Amino acid sequence: MALLEAKNIVAGYIKELDILKGISLAVEEHQVVSIIGPNGCGKSTTFRTLFGLLPAREGEVTFDGEDVTNMASAGLLARGITFVPQGRHVFPLMTVRENLELGAYIRRDRREIQKDLERVYDLFPLLRERAKQKGGSLSGGEMQTLEMGRAMLLNPRLMFLDEPSLGLSPIMANQVFDKVEEIRAGGSTMLIVEQNADRSLKMSDYAYVFETGRNKYEGPAEEIRNNEEVKRLYLGG
Repeated sequence: MALLEAKNIVAGYIKELDILKGISLAVEEHQVVSIIGPNGCGKSTTFRTLFGLLPAREGEVTFDGEDVTNMASAGLLARGITFVPQGRHVFPLMTVRENLELGAYIRRDRREIQKDLERVYDLFPLLRERAKQKGGSLSGGEMQTLEMGRAMLLNPRLMFLDEPSLGLSPIMANQVFDKVEEIRAGGSTMLIVEQNADRSLKMSDYAYVFETGRNKYEGPAEEIRNNEEVKRLYLGG
């Protein structure tokens, strides 16, 4: 049984104007799954719907066998799902450490929280160095790592990662991708939307290609990466 499964999801922002027109996907535990496709195909809308920020008009979402369709985000957080949205969403007047600790606000195991904080600092040494700085003083790429670290403080069972390289320089984007690879190596389960389709597929186990709010292709990430039409349309082949 998949950890997360979405079946025939229909959703949109305006009544009777659907962005998602019946998409389906599944994420197995300890798997990294990518969603790729052109702008406007519904990638980020999928995340917003799965995380309870946008209601599904049709379809079903299950997490660990439980129906969580249209469950509020707080309920999903309590079940171990965390979401790192595109853009920068740190609290600028709080310190880096305070931003990180917010990720664990629903936890009560203080000793384990401290262990996880040290794990985040080991993964992102710069956050340890900047722990007392204001979050707003960081660069865009540093803020991205702060958001990822904060999400890890929930000790999540599943992480949604939406466009982690958006707006970053190529050098900083590569550093962020390297950190995603390290998180993956630790056994984390992730669902990723990323504009750099080739890099996203390289670090994934399975992939979905969306087009105009529908599933177009799916399969093992390497198989999708070697698909001739995918290479022509999305990978610059």
